[in-house]
Amino acid sequence: MLTVSWIVCAAGGSLFGSERELSRVFCQTVEKIKEGMEDNMKETKKYQFWFCTGSQDLYGDECLRKVAAHSREMAEGLNASGNLPYELVWKPTLIDQASIRRTFNEANNDENCAGVITWMHTFSPAKMWIIGLQEYHKPLCHLHTQYNEEIPYDTIDMDFMNENQSAHGDREYGHIVTRMGIERKVIVGYWKNAAVSGKLADWMRTAVGIMESSHVRVCRIGDNMNNVAVTEGDKVEAQVKFGWEIDHYNVNDAVAYVDEVSPGDVEALVEAYYDKYEILPEGRDPQEFREHVAVQARIELGLERFLEAGDYHAIVTHFGMLGGLKQLPGLAIQRLMEKGYGFGAEGDWKTAAMVRLMKIMTQGKKDAKGTSFMEDYTYNFVPGKEGILQAHMLEVCPSISDGPVSIKVQPLSMGNREDPARLVFTSKTGPAVAASLVDLGNRFRLLVNAVDCKKCEKPMPRLPVATAFWTPQPSLEVGAEAWILAGGAHHTAFSYDLTVQQMVDWADAMGIESVVIDKATTIPALKNELRWNAVYYR
Repeated sequence: MLTVSWIVCAAGGSLFGSERELSRVFCQTVEKIKEGMEDNMKETKKYQFWFCTGSQDLYGDECLRKVAAHSREMAEGLNASGNLPYELVWKPTLIDQASIRRTFNEANNDENCAGVITWMHTFSPAKMWIIGLQEYHKPLCHLHTQYNEEIPYDTIDMDFMNENQSAHGDREYGHIVTRMGIERKVIVGYWKNAAVSGKLADWMRTAVGIMESSHVRVCRIGDNMNNVAVTEGDKVEAQVKFGWEIDHYNVNDAVAYVDEVSPGDVEALVEAYYDKYEILPEGRDPQEFREHVAVQARIELGLERFLEAGDYHAIVTHFGMLGGLKQLPGLAIQRLMEKGYGFGAEGDWKTAAMVRLMKIMTQGKKDAKGTSFMEDYTYNFVPGKEGILQAHMLEVCPSISDGPVSIKVQPLSMGNREDPARLVFTSKTGPAVAASLVDLGNRFRLLVNAVDCKKCEKPMPRLPVATAFWTPQPSLEVGAEAWILAGGAHHTAFSYDLTVQQMVDWADAMGIESVVIDKATTIPALKNELRWNAVYYR
């Protein structure tokens, strides 16, 4: 954010520079803020994925020339499909232990490489893959496909068979990966099929989430809410398992940054708010209303600078630990989430980190519908209209909004501060996932619930918060019982733009338990799964 050095002097109230120049620079500042509000995702690096084809040297140079040509064409075709979120980089054919080992270690050392996609065009003896696989430590995908879609019935001969034997070679390769106990994603189907490239795209997003997990740094402003169990957890084990760095600060460490924000920067951001959002004073004095909004603008700018100074990607706050803040961060946190930061309330660092990762995994997705922190509040048990009202005191990300987004200033009984400004809206409809990472004492468990988001039956004019309403699959009755049996939290990381499978793939890569609640869930089967998991993951 730009610093406006010419703004009213705090001591004397005088202006520096001519009025015309001040007006021009101020308008430019507001316009730059507005531009940033349209595309402000806290982005990661520009990742790539390597496409590695396996073969051997028994079939001669002519065969290997065709293998290389085919695999290059496939990589180029997948890139040209427009379905992949990241570039696929073709690599020369791997035909021996030395080239395999060298390529995998080059992938390890290339900071832009987020994973390797392997495919055996011909038969590739798997023992020569062992040392390369042992030394490789990034996400791995096995694309089980072949160059040709159909068997050429009229012309097929032994030369064709030897050259096009993915059904043979991929099984040999798959065996050794399984024997070595290496986690990988297997995708089966013809490479030109949109469903196949779609699965590959989903895996790429998950792989980036896996890579970025080791870079996530969570800033805890205050501590966990007293006596609450589910927001607690083993931060050391989380760093071991996920790579997350979870630090703690006194709230006034961040307040110092908030207090240093210039009046000009605050006013410019308030102007941008007023241009972008509906303003609903609802009887409050307009100037007093604007002053409350300005407090949140100052908090947003100060917290963002504090996070940037420490290279943090997620933030946790607590309504009982506000120090010198004039308001509980509401609008400020909502907009930081929209910029790509993770968030967790009442000290919930696990959800904050998951929100951050899920935002990374959806980064740049076309027609994205949004990702947010969320909390279960109250049920609707009316037959045929069952569902759960989702919200929080203030902090729901506007990326999930449907229709107008409004600013309201309302009292809040929690926090013992002045009335906070917040963004108010209703969420989009459609399928989504709600994920909860819980610490069971001896292990982490990721619960993933497929949910169907709906419009609330009636407006709620006296509830001044952003809301969503969803029915968990397979039903409210079964979904809620399953969630409780599995130990799920009341906080979730929620997204319209990820699938259940993507979240399961992330958990698998992290080496933790995942429990899925969806249309296929039954309570007897779930109870058995939990019992089996208790044995496997202890």
